[in-house]
Amino acid sequence: MKRPRVALIAHDKKKADLLLFVREHDDIFRKCELFATKTTGELLRDKIKLKITRMKSGPKGGDLQIGAMVVGDAIDFVLFLRDPLTAQPHEPDVSALMRVCDVHNVSLATNLATAEALVKEISVLQGNT
Repeated sequence: MKRPRVALIAHDKKKADLLLFVREHDDIFRKCELFATKTTGELLRDKIKLKITRMKSGPKGGDLQIGAMVVGDAIDFVLFLRDPLTAQPHEPDVSALMRVCDVHNVSLATNLATAEALVKEISVLQGNT
């Protein structure tokens, strides 16, 4: 079985939540091939010591790079903790990423509740029960 390919993204006010979530599920994420936007990836690498491929930052096209990977069938799951209460200057890119996940039937979690469901799905694919 191939390793699940997971993109991890978080808006600035959600980065701490993502770090805690990934740390809590460290055993699952260490068995995945991980991708992230720049700052999120640096935090995950530095704080949790994960091996992670980093794209550009979200506002500089990182969300679109992840979206292109979804279109190219190079991403299996996207965990994008969004901050719905803060306007994002790159909102069109965020919307485009969410749209390509829908079009290509890629699981997308945008909050901690759906992230839990996504991790359970990944765990089952890894053969954990």
